[in-house]
Parts: sequence; C-alpha cells; structure tokens
Amino acid sequence: MNRFDRITAIFLQLQSRRVVKGADLAKQFGVSLRTVYRDLRTLEEAGVPLSGEAGVGYSLADGYRLPPVMFTREEATALITAEKLVAQLTDAHTAQLSHAAMDKLRAVLRRPDRDYLEALSPRITVLHPARRRPELLTHTNVHQQLLAAIAGQQVVALSYRAGYEGRASERDVEPIAVYFGQYWHVVAFCRLRQEFRDFRLDRIEQLVVRAEQFAQRPETLQSFWQERTRQRQPTAATVRFRPESVGRVHENKQHFGATHEQPTPDGGLEVTFLVGSLQYLARWLLLFGAHAHIVMPPELREHARQLAQAAYEHFSAEL
Repeated sequence: MNRFDRITAIFLQLQSRRVVKGADLAKQFGVSLRTVYRDLRTLEEAGVPLSGEAGVGYSLADGYRLPPVMFTREEATALITAEKLVAQLTDAHTAQLSHAAMDKLRAVLRRPDRDYLEALSPRITVLHPARRRPELLTHTNVHQQLLAAIAGQQVVALSYRAGYEGRASERDVEPIAVYFGQYWHVVAFCRLRQEFRDFRLDRIEQLVVRAEQFAQRPETLQSFWQERTRQRQPTAATVRFRPESVGRVHENKQHFGATHEQPTPDGGLEVTFLVGSLQYLARWLLLFGAHAHIVMPPELREHARQLAQAAYEHFSAEL
C-alpha cells in the first residue's frame, strides 16, 4: 500500500470510529508507530481537525465529516458477496437491510462499475445451509432484535427449546455477543441458571426485548469461551474413517475439536479429537455408520453403542 492510500485509509478509520489508537493503526497497516504519527501530521496539515490524548488515541472533531471515498471495484464485489451470505445465513429482516445498504452503495458507484456488478451478481451463489431451519428465520428479525439488545444492554425474554430433547423453557437473559459457527448463537447471562449460557438462535421460538436495562458485565465472548474450555476438561478420542467419508469429516471436524490427523494405508483418515462431551461426538459419529471405527476411548464406543441401540429399539417398535 502506498502512502496516499494508507493516509486515506487512516482517515476512513477516524471517520468510522470514535477513537483510534496509533498502535492499532501501525499493526493494521504494517508500518512503524513513527510512520503513523507522520501520516497523522499530514492529515492535520491538510486541515483535518484531529485531537489526541496520550494513552487513549486519536479522534476527529465532533461534526467533521467528508463524503466517503469512492469504492474500488474489488471492494464493491466483496460487499456483494457479503450481501449474498447475509441473505442465506441470517433472518429475512437482516437480509432486507443488507439489500437496502447495497442499493445505496450502487448509487455512488461509477456507471462502468455498476454495470460490472450487475453482470457479476447473478454468477455469485450461496446455497441454503443444509442445517438451517428457515421456518424459524423467515418471519422474524431475531438477529436485529438481539443486536439492538446487546447495544442497549436490555434484558431479553426467550422461549427456548434446548438440547436434543427439545425441552421448552422460559427465561430472561442479558445478551453480550452473537457469533456464527454451524449455527447462529447468542451468549448471554441466564437469570434462570445464574450463569452465562450459549443459546442457538434456531431454537428460539419467541423473543421479546424488555425495557429493563442490565448493568454492564466484564465478561466478553472471548472470556466466555476461555472459561468454557477450562471447565470442560476435554477428553482425547481417536476415530478412524474410511476413504468414502473423508470429505464429510473435513467439513465438520473442527467443530468437534479435531487436533491431529494422519492418513491411513487404505486412503482413509485417522483423527484425534479433544472434546468436552463424548456423547456429543458419538451422536455425530453415528452419521457415518460403518464408515467410522472408534479406536479409543472405550467410553466413546459405549456411548455410540447405547445411542445406536436406542435408535434400533425405537424404530423396531414402529414396525
């Protein structure tokens, strides 16, 4: 990145954030702190009203704005890709907001770039995730409600069905973050359980944002994950997969704590997992049937045997 582009990017950072730290800018653009200070002085000499405070960072004077810099073709293409991801991986309301934002973006593009995006857009496709439950996302705005509650530190009332058994419960929670893995999740302090819990959005049957505000807590999404990892005391498990199933293993192995793998002589794969719940891993392994062989521990084999036996007895009773 040349100096002009870097100074422009620094200015955009200042416009988009309340406070920007020099050290963060140096890390982001891969330059020294001295270079960042020199770029900031250049902005000041150009008439940009900057204010800085030692140990805090730099900010623009209140009310100072300039029209946004023209998007590059590559940036606009990246945003169109993001729009299509949002349309498939969130609820209908969030997808509608994303589409409206993209319309505003197209309005500021040069005509050749608009034509370019119009021709490219139909050629970018995101398929429906196989495990999403669209019936729970089509008519709600769960994502937007949760994000608003997080920003406003508002209590949220949930009607929630937890676990494989789908037990229903009513609970008030204090949400702190959302994230996406194989599903969308919200991490929140559950007043019913008096601890932080992880809730899957596709298991929320009803959501109401209350007027009540909660006091800010020191916990973050990262600290929640660290504490959950500490409490789990993970168990090592080794599974050998046949060649036909290797592709499916690669798709989901990280979600189940895969830490090591090695090919087998027949073209298959042996994977070592570190998991907090052997039963959780066993449920996944049943999907592979005879294509998976549990090497260790014996407890994992027993979990898989019990689950398979229960499924056999259930379906045999229906014959």
